[in-house]
Parts: sequence; structure tokens; C-alpha cells
Amino acid sequence: MTPDAAAGLRVVFVRGLELRALLGVHPHEKAAPQRVVVGVELAVRDEAAPSGAGEDDLQRTVDYGSVVAAARSIVAEGHTLLVETLAEKIALAALADRRVVRARVSVEKPDAFPEAAAVGVTVERVRD
Repeated sequence: MTPDAAAGLRVVFVRGLELRALLGVHPHEKAAPQRVVVGVELAVRDEAAPSGAGEDDLQRTVDYGSVVAAARSIVAEGHTLLVETLAEKIALAALADRRVVRARVSVEKPDAFPEAAAVGVTVERVRD
């Protein structure tokens, strides 16, 4: 995702958020949490774009802490079968903030296969 000053958008992101999740369809994935890595990119309205600087005030942007808290909360809800479902739920939670116009979320399972760095999915959701 790229910021777009002409469209009045900035990008807020969280990269490499490691969580323990009950995630997957296999019996061993249902029995114990596994490590997942979450990435979130949000296109957020930027009222100072394209050439200004806004007030130095948290109220004008999305708080990274709220993004992390939402991801943690969704993971804590319980077992999810699909990485797609987990990513979609996180994206929809991000869109609850009216300033977010687009959310891209990746969920990776880095320990799924010893010969692969990670497997997973990236989804994107947009405001209606």
C-alpha cells in the first residue's frame, strides 16, 4: 500500500506482530496455539495532504495501539479454521474507524512447514 497525497491518504502500519493463535484445520492446530505473524496496512484520511502538516495531535490519525489491541482481541476469541477468516476479521475491525478507507491484512504461519519461511494470506477490505 502506498500513501497518496493527491487523494488525501496516508498509510498507517503494524508489521511483524507475533501472536499465539488457535488457527487451522488440522487436529494439532486445534490442540495448541501456534505462532502467527500479522501485518496491517491502513489507508487513512490525511486532512493535511497534499502539501500541509497537520496538528501534532493523536486525534487526527489511527493509534497503532488500537490496531494491535484489536488483533490481539480477535485472536483471543478462540479457534479459527482459516487464516483468511482471521485476516478478514482484523481488516473489518480496522474499518470500524471512520478515518480508515482501506485495510490490508496479512496473516502468516511461520512454523507450518520447516522448508518454508511462512505460509499465509493477505486480504484487502475497503469502506463501502
